[in-house]
Amino acid sequence: MCHLPPGGTAGGASYQRVYQTGERPDQMCDAGVMGQLEQIWSDAAAEVHQIVVGPMDNNVYILRCRRTGDAMLIDAANEHEELLEICRQLGVNQVVETHGHWDHIQAVPAVREAGISVAVTSADAGMLPSYDLILEDDQQLRVGDLRITTLATPGHTPGSICFAVEGTNLLFTGDTLFPGGPGNTSFENADFDTIIQSIDRRIFAAFDADTLVLPGHGTSTTVGNESPHLDEWVERGW
Repeated sequence: MCHLPPGGTAGGASYQRVYQTGERPDQMCDAGVMGQLEQIWSDAAAEVHQIVVGPMDNNVYILRCRRTGDAMLIDAANEHEELLEICRQLGVNQVVETHGHWDHIQAVPAVREAGISVAVTSADAGMLPSYDLILEDDQQLRVGDLRITTLATPGHTPGSICFAVEGTNLLFTGDTLFPGGPGNTSFENADFDTIIQSIDRRIFAAFDADTLVLPGHGTSTTVGNESPHLDEWVERGW
């Protein structure tokens, strides 16, 4: 689910108000255009594609190894026909879920029927209609030549998890960290203190300031842009 304060509303215009980002560094990516696949990042080894889908404007990311053509899709959120075509075009052979909220998992049955494995943490597995693999903390995943490390970041949900791409500054945070604050913790089994600890210890303490944060909704940000505001988030309580 998206990061909204009490009384907030979903939708593109509200994201900027809710996140209170102000000036954004040049290395940040704008939110994708609804329903349009875009390549938003690349280097010699990897490329990242993004499409925005569903009623909650979910970001779906495809991380692709440039040498082998293998790819991973992050959050099979919605609009399964569109996502399946993208999977065919970009060579997606695995899906990982950042967490189990309904808006991030609507296309899971369709991608599994197409023979693509779906992985989720054990703590959130019960929120999915079905899955294939369990993700563990500090696990190394492979996408062609690429190595992706998992980081357990509970708080938004008990099983929320982030994905860091080794040798790059890429960090896919799902609904754990957004421009302007943590993900929403007003849901059942969510916890504000826990998400703050996850962000502080697993992200801010572990990653460089130029780390590119790619969230589950809205625009990207960097660790350096967000970490100075941690105390402000604690004080306001969301």
